Amino acid sequence: MAVFDFSSLSPDCILDGIETTGTSIDSGLLALNSYENRVYQFNDYEGVKYVTKFYRPQRWSEAQIREEHEFAFELIEHELPIVAPLKINNESLFQHKSYHFAIYPCRGGRIFEVDNLNQLEWMGRFLGRIHAISSKKAFTHRPTFNSQEFLQDAQQTIQSSGFVPKSLSLPFFTILEQVIALAAEQYKPSKNIRLHGDCHAGNILWRDEGPHFVDLDDCRMGPAIQDLWMMLSGDRQQQTIQLDTLLMGYEEFCSFDTKQLALIESLRSMRVVNYMAWLSMRWQDPAFPHNFPWFNTEKYWEQQILMLKEQFSALQQPPLTLMP
Repeated sequence: MAVFDFSSLSPDCILDGIETTGTSIDSGLLALNSYENRVYQFNDYEGVKYVTKFYRPQRWSEAQIREEHEFAFELIEHELPIVAPLKINNESLFQHKSYHFAIYPCRGGRIFEVDNLNQLEWMGRFLGRIHAISSKKAFTHRPTFNSQEFLQDAQQTIQSSGFVPKSLSLPFFTILEQVIALAAEQYKPSKNIRLHGDCHAGNILWRDEGPHFVDLDDCRMGPAIQDLWMMLSGDRQQQTIQLDTLLMGYEEFCSFDTKQLALIESLRSMRVVNYMAWLSMRWQDPAFPHNFPWFNTEKYWEQQILMLKEQFSALQQPPLTLMP
């Protein structure tokens, strides 16, 4: 298995891997913004742009990666604008020197404007169409959103890292445990479906014909609200308007159980706790100290204490409701 931090993934290794698929290359590699995997843009001899993704070893199994690809192909078959991997000789997943990788068409676009209500309604229709399809069957190999992985296991990762300064250890882990206990208690989804899983503005590109997703790397089972809540921003009143707009479009294609609104803050808690654990776990990868220089400083952990206190307060507030 290739090493965990990509240290053996040289440019020559990447180029050699791409060429094993029969794909021609007439440019260098342009590194794109990705930390979990390694993603590069290149041109072929006809000037066509492509993107290759080399998957982080030891994260997903081959079966789980193939399930991601099949999910993308299924959505494409229903004319949904997902950027799916290319099939070359009927194969979409390749291997070179123990690294799994895929090649994608290059698709550009503008950044999704989370405060644009017209775009939000469009996104609601888009996600409603996706969920109408994804809810028809379950993933076999991909995991499900669960509080054990995203809260308790994440807490253990942070503790074992030894990164929290001793002077902040007591206040940090005290509020962390309070947030985890309350979020785990509140997280009781009644139904799980196949999800995009990481539906934030960075994974959505906007073109004249509407939105499209460029990454299904985090797809897994979970409640439908997981693909909606990260598009909400601002104060409670603004989020209520945004949520109403999203669901107006969403319910044109798929019904939504409003009881899932009670899961938003527990899902948010799972995301913020898991993010701290993710940075702690990946810190051995040289790309992380370079791109996240603010992490693992005393100021960072002080800010996390304040953030967790705010999140603990949010968990105790009534859930968002739709406009009358």
